Amino acid sequence: MTLPDGRSLDVLADDARSGPALLLHHGTPSDGTLWFDWADAARAHGLRLLAMSRPGYGASSRQSGRAVAAAAADAAAVLDAFDAPWFVTAGWSDGGPHALACAALLGDRCRAAATLAGVAPYDAEGLAWLDGMGPENHEEFGAALQGEDAVRAWLEQNASDLRTATAAGLADAFGGLVPQVDRDALAGGFAERMASTLRSALARGYDGWIDDDLAFTKPWGFALDAITVPVTAWQGDLDLMVPDAHGTWLAKHVPGAVARRAPGHGHISLVTTYRDQILGDLLRPATAL
Repeated sequence: MTLPDGRSLDVLADDARSGPALLLHHGTPSDGTLWFDWADAARAHGLRLLAMSRPGYGASSRQSGRAVAAAAADAAAVLDAFDAPWFVTAGWSDGGPHALACAALLGDRCRAAATLAGVAPYDAEGLAWLDGMGPENHEEFGAALQGEDAVRAWLEQNASDLRTATAAGLADAFGGLVPQVDRDALAGGFAERMASTLRSALARGYDGWIDDDLAFTKPWGFALDAITVPVTAWQGDLDLMVPDAHGTWLAKHVPGAVARRAPGHGHISLVTTYRDQILGDLLRPATAL
């Protein structure tokens, strides 16, 4: 769809044209196609699936210099285009902050939100942001702190395998970021979905990934205490992409948030295992209104 500022936004939408929505935010790198197999589950809960590819991913135009908060304006445009009177939202990994942005800035329409192994703010008080992450994340965000040119050079040198990802090689491409439980989740059939999404997301280059990384090294553009809707913070304790401490921090600092810990799970197995419970958490407060 074309946004009011002229940018193109790549949107995955269920075929219904009206009614409440489940708005999903992908991780980094990824795009809206990641959520294709959530459509039936959303429909079973009386919702229809909407998922945006953030600027710079897939067919979405780049929005250089964007903050996390910018996702709320794009979300509002999508919700208007599909006549959604209200919505619930969830974000996986780096999508978590974008779901929180929608909860904070679209609270008149958002009834509940969830972070699924979502990252905390980079400057979060009392949190060593990189502690517990795999070595690739340390290198990547070290480059991001040096600016766009440095992180682009790092991605060009280290991320080319993901632009041509195959199911068979995906676990190895993730390297030290996936514990055995996540490798098992990929082997269980999710690898083809994720590989296809990576190829789609990065077909036109690394701009979306770069802008995500830069956005996470600066303020998000909204206050967590502006969130008044119910929030659940899901987290696996074996996660090497977004460590357990991030979920713990969010559960303590997002007003009224409820922690959903998943012992024995990592970054990928969390989402492939708990989809129905995640949707149930979102719907309970939403349908009570």
